[in-house]
Formats: sequence, C-alpha cells, structure tokens
Amino acid sequence: MTFILNGTPLDAMPAHLVVAGWTGRDAAAIRHHIEELAALGVAPPSATPLFYRVAAPLLTTADRIEAVGSASSGEVEPLILQIGGRRYLGLGSDHTDRALEAHSVALSKQVCAKPCAAEVWPWEEVVDVLEDIRLQSWIEEDGAWVPYQDGTIAAIRPLADLIAGAEFDRLAEAGGVAMMCGTFGAKGGVRPAARFRMAMTNPATGRTIRHEYETVTLDAVA
Repeated sequence: MTFILNGTPLDAMPAHLVVAGWTGRDAAAIRHHIEELAALGVAPPSATPLFYRVAAPLLTTADRIEAVGSASSGEVEPLILQIGGRRYLGLGSDHTDRALEAHSVALSKQVCAKPCAAEVWPWEEVVDVLEDIRLQSWIEEDGAWVPYQDGTIAAIRPLADLIAGAEFDRLAEAGGVAMMCGTFGAKGGVRPAARFRMAMTNPATGRTIRHEYETVTLDAVA
C-alpha cells in the first residue's frame, strides 16, 4: 500500500487496523449519534469509546469498493497511521454495512472496505493544531453532491486519549497500526449513497487532503 508524504511515495502496510467508535467529546453529540443509529435498529454501545479490531487489508486508497447489498454508507474520520517508528495523520471513511450493524456493530465494520486518501501529513506538523483541523463529507444524491458531515477534530475526544485507549504504541511495534478515530452526525441522517466525497483541511496552512470513492453494489444472494 502506497501513501504520499509531501509528494513522495511512502510504502506502508500496517499489520493492524482499529476503528474507534463513540468518540464524541460532547455527551449530547454522542447521544445524537446513538439515537441516529438506534433509528436503524442498532443497539447502544456497552461503553464509550470502543475500539473495534478489523482486518488490516480492508484499508484501501482505491476509488472504488464493493459491498453486498445497498445498505452500506461511509463516515469521514481522521486516520492515524504509525509505522516504521513514525506517526502520520490521514483521512479515511469508516464504510459500514448498516443492515448488519443492527445485528452486530463489530461485524458490520469488518465486512466493508475502509477507503482512505493516499496523502498523509507528518504528525509533528499537525500535532499543535489538531483540534482546528476540519473534516467534511458529501454524498451524491439524484446526481448532485449534498453536504453530509462537517466538523473539527475538537468535536472528537483528544486523539492522544484514543491512542492510549487503543494501545496504539504496542500495536505499532507489532508491525504498524492505523486507526480511524470517530466521526460526526450526518446531516439528514445516516443513509447509503453510491458515491462518497471527503476532505480534511488544516486552516493553519490552508492545505487540504481529499478523496472520493464509488461503492459498487453486489447482489445479496440468499
């Protein structure tokens, strides 16, 4: 897997992938997201936050993924990558099967690819402005791009706390690790879309990482 660091290819395939869930810093925002998913039949979490382990090869920079059925959808999230003794900040989508989520959140995370942007930023360049970094997403509906999510990392628990809670450094030493760090409520509610667009902007530098992908629906054969 190849990432891009300041225009230079960075070969990095982490051995571990963690999806941090229920990471909102605002208790009301967490309740909103729980209620949002409860409307889809998803049981509330046993604790907040939770750290789901999924297969590392699900992480992909591809602009096209495949999913069984039409009930999956993306969520924009900050992505932390640590490999070869260095840490980076990137942009990812915790694409999830919403139908399966009503049965098991852990399994719903595991069955979908996790798209991410190829570009990453060195951790030391962003660590002092993390909470100002803005993430946005859009979905395509009826041929038009519609705003779907918008927020800053300040709305998520401090990333240092998530790193500690996920035993990130231990996993990094055991072959490298990537972690998706949680998301924001969806405008108009969580819903599937064939195309998903996301962006992460550092207001201190004006730099933006972008990624867009398409979900191809495979028939659900019973």
